Amino acid sequence: MKIGLFIPCYVDALYPEVGVATYKLLTSLGLDVAYPLDQTCCGQPMANAGFENMAGKIADSFDEKFAGFDYVVAPSASCTAFVKLYHPRLAKGHHECLTSKKIMDVVEFIHDVVKPSSLKARFPHVVSVHNSCHGVRELGLSSPSERNVPQFNKIIDLLRMVDGITIREPERKDECCGFGGMFSVEEPDVSTRMGEDKIARHMATGAEYITGPDSSCLMHMQGIARKENKPIKFIHVVQILAAGL
Repeated sequence: MKIGLFIPCYVDALYPEVGVATYKLLTSLGLDVAYPLDQTCCGQPMANAGFENMAGKIADSFDEKFAGFDYVVAPSASCTAFVKLYHPRLAKGHHECLTSKKIMDVVEFIHDVVKPSSLKARFPHVVSVHNSCHGVRELGLSSPSERNVPQFNKIIDLLRMVDGITIREPERKDECCGFGGMFSVEEPDVSTRMGEDKIARHMATGAEYITGPDSSCLMHMQGIARKENKPIKFIHVVQILAAGL
C-alpha cells in the first residue's frame, strides 16, 4: 500500500523533527511512504476563524494532492480530525472528498492498520501521556473517561512496546490543556490557567516528559512551562516510538 505523509503547517515550521520521526517510523515498518512536496495547510486555521470559503478551496486542493494514495498519515490528531470530519462539508457540491475517508493519525494508523507486534525503540524515561481532545473525542485514540465504556488507550498500547519506558497518566487524564486553537488567542487568561493546571497534574506523576499525539497541545504547555520555569520536558509520541532508529 502507498502511504502519503501529511505534515501539518505548525509541525513543518516549528517541529520538523516530528515529521522526520514519522517518516523514519513508517519506513522502518516496511511501508512505502511518499511526501508530496506541494502539499499545503489542511485549512483548519481559516475555518476556525470563520473563513470557510478559503478553507473550502484548500480542502479541494488537499484532496487533489493526496488522491493517489491508499492512506494519508499525519502526526497530528487535530489536523487529521479536521480533514476526516470537516472536509466533506467544506467540499460539498465540489467533489467526493476521498481523502477524508483514508486519512489517519499516525498512532491510529500504526495501532489499527499496521498492528506491529514489537518496535525497535528504546526510551528509558518516565513519561506522562497527554490525551488531546481531538484524539479522544473525534478519532477515538483513547476512551473518554466520563463514559461507562471499556477503557482503552492506543497511545499507551504502542508506548508499551518501547524498551525502558515508564508510562504514567495524570489525574483527569483527558481534560483539555486549554490550547484549543483560536480559543488560546481569544481567551488567553483562561487558556493559560487550564494549561497550568494540566501541567501540574502531569508533573504530579513524577514524569520527566509529557508526550502526546498533538504538537499543538504540547507547544501550548511547553510555552507555559518555559515561561514559568517548570522542570518538565515535552516530546511528541512519534519521537518516542522512533527513538533509536
